[in-house]
Amino acid sequence: MSSGSASAIAPPPRSAGTRHQAYYLDTYYQLPFNQGAMQKRSSDSLEFRVRHMQSFFGLEVNGQLDSETLEMMKQPRCGVPDVAEYNFFPRKIKWPRYSLTYRVINYTPDLTVEEVDQAIQEAFKVWSDVTPLHFTRLPHGFADIIISFGKHGDFFPFDGPSGQLAHAFPPGENTGGDTHFDEDETWTNDSRGVITFNLFAVAAHEFGHALGLEHSSNPESLMYPLYTYTGMRDVLLNEDDVEGIQALYGMILRKNVGKQPSNLILNLLHLFWQ
Repeated sequence: MSSGSASAIAPPPRSAGTRHQAYYLDTYYQLPFNQGAMQKRSSDSLEFRVRHMQSFFGLEVNGQLDSETLEMMKQPRCGVPDVAEYNFFPRKIKWPRYSLTYRVINYTPDLTVEEVDQAIQEAFKVWSDVTPLHFTRLPHGFADIIISFGKHGDFFPFDGPSGQLAHAFPPGENTGGDTHFDEDETWTNDSRGVITFNLFAVAAHEFGHALGLEHSSNPESLMYPLYTYTGMRDVLLNEDDVEGIQALYGMILRKNVGKQPSNLILNLLHLFWQ
C-alpha cells in the first residue's frame, strides 16, 4: 500500500560516464551497515563494489571498470538492488496471508487498459500457479499491492529510457509490495522492437520482489535483474524461482488451479507453513 513521500534527487543520465557508474554501484551494490564497520568502509571503495558486481554477474573479478563491466551497466534492468539491506534480514520477509489484493492506479498509454490488466493478471498467475497464493484486483480503495506507471513519489526515481524499468518493495506496511513502472519506457505485450519492453515479463519479475524474493545471479532465473526477454519461454520459473517462492509460502496444494480455496483455508495453510 502506498504512502506519499518526498522524491530523491534524480539519477544522472547514463551518458554522464563516471557519474552514472558511481550511481549504479551506489544503487545496486552497497552492503548494509550490519555487515560490520570495517567491511562497510571497504564497500565504500570503487574497487570493492566493482568486484561484487563482477562476481554477481559471473564476469572476470578484477575490480576494474573494463569493457564487459561497463557494458553490463548499460543493460536495461530492475531497479531493486542486487545487494540490499532488506536482503540480509534474519527472518524471511513475506505476506502474513495467502489471499492478496492489488490495484492499478494508473495506466500506460502504450497499451489499452484491457491489455495492461491482462498482463498484470498473468504476471501474478506465474506465482499463484506454484503456491497457494491468490490475487484479486480491486478497482479502487485499499489494496495490498499498489501498481502505478510514471512518477510515484518515493525515494527511488527512475533514470529515463532503457535504464531502470521498474521496481517493487518487499512485503510490509505502507509501500510494502507496491510496484512502479517507468513511463519513460515503451511498454508492449509482445517482443517487437529493441527499445520496447514486455510488460508481462517485467511485471512477473517485479511481483517476485513484491512477494519477498531477492535477485538471482542465475541468468535462467526470472529473478535475474537484467531484462533478457525474447519470448514467452523467458517468463517460465526455473527451479531456483520455484524453490524460493515455495520456501516463503509453501507448495500449491490444489490440483485444479482454476478452483480457488476459501480465504479461511488459505489462512489456515499459512499458519501451517509458519
